[in-house]
Parts: sequence; C-alpha cells; structure tokens
Amino acid sequence: MSSEILYLKDAYLKEEKALIKTVSYESGIQLDRSIFYPRGGGQPGDQGLLRLPDKNIEIVETIKGPNGEINLIPSNMDDLVELKKGDEVVQELDWQKRFKYMRTHTALHLLSVCLPFPVTGGQITFEKGRLDFDMPEAPNKEELEKKINDLISVDYIVSYSSISQEELRKNPEMVKTMSVKPPTNTDFVRLVRIGDDHEIIDLQPCGGTHVSTTSEIGVVTISKVEKKGRLNRRVSVILQD
Repeated sequence: MSSEILYLKDAYLKEEKALIKTVSYESGIQLDRSIFYPRGGGQPGDQGLLRLPDKNIEIVETIKGPNGEINLIPSNMDDLVELKKGDEVVQELDWQKRFKYMRTHTALHLLSVCLPFPVTGGQITFEKGRLDFDMPEAPNKEELEKKINDLISVDYIVSYSSISQEELRKNPEMVKTMSVKPPTNTDFVRLVRIGDDHEIIDLQPCGGTHVSTTSEIGVVTISKVEKKGRLNRRVSVILQD
C-alpha cells in the first residue's frame, strides 16, 4: 500500500503525526503519510525533524524511490536503530525553507506566463529560482520585472484539479516544460491553476507545492538574464523577504 501524500492535499501542513512504515539503511525512512515533499521537478526535497518521545531525528533530504515511495534521509543513519515499523512520530518541516520554495515555485509559474516560450529547464534553491527558455532574444529586465510583479499584486487564487492522460494528450500546449514531463504511470495528472473561472492566468501540470494566492509571493526581482546557447535564455528571480 502506498503512503498518503499529505502535501498535495494541504501544502501548509507544518507538522503531522505518522507511523513508521519501513526503515532502511539504504533508502532511509518511509512513513504511512507524508508532509515532506520529495526532490523533483526542480524543487528541493524538504528538510525537518521526526519527533519521538525521547529524541528528535533530523531529516536532511527527501527523495522519491523507484516506485514512487517517499524516503526521508536522516543526518545520522545510526538513528535508524531506534526506529521500528509501527512507531508513531511527529513530522515537523523546516517551514522557513518550505514556504520559500512554495513562493518561488509559484513565481516561476507566473514567469512562464510573462515569457510564453517553451521551458527547457528550471531549478529552485533557497536563494533564488530560475527557468530556461527556448527564445532567441533576451527580454527587457525592467519590463519583465514590472509585468510579473503586476500579476503577483492582483492576488490571484492558486487551485488544483486533475486531467486524464487522454485529455492531456489532446492538449499538449498545457505542458510548458520540455525537460520535465508529467507522469505517465497514473490515470490522472494534477493541474495547477492560477486565476479563476472568469480569468485563468496559468494552467499546467505540476506536482510541486505552491502558495494559495499570488500575493503571498511578495515582490520579485529579476536578478539575471543569461544566454545559454544560441536560442536558450536563463532568467533568474529573487524574492524580496
């Protein structure tokens, strides 16, 4: 039985109880339900703690296993000796990092709206986010910065739905990323929508975590536009805390 993925239902869960499902010195700790997001799609894996009655176990990385399982990697593998299947723990996220990733990830969705070109790559770190675009000319930094901040300030709602694989194949323009494709081993794919029924700003497949309204992103600075090949441009954004 697969674990319950709580971060997809509520990305704002900072802590939650869970039971130990498996413990492995090769793959770390699996829980029966997870608020930890595993590294993927350019977004880092979550960090935080597992709280036990008599100690805390530091989690330094979260990764996805070959069958989609979520593996929590402790800073000290020796801590695993104290865990066994069925033990109850409290998951606690490093919320400062997670919330920054949520804000940055949502900002990158808006960046892809401001620059309607195929996305060839992307990455999120705590310091910044960036997208690579297949576009021949570099954008004007000042104009782009104003455009994305104007979108943010409208305070659009971010919501979720799903689409069947068949419908997604009929609407290939919804997939903006050339380097990261939606999963094909599920009947339905998660869609992230910015806007509402009256005005959809962005709608694309994505399994990452996002803020609930664009105003939570805050002010964005376009820090750098770089040329990465004849037709490739890398645009980096920094959030002003």
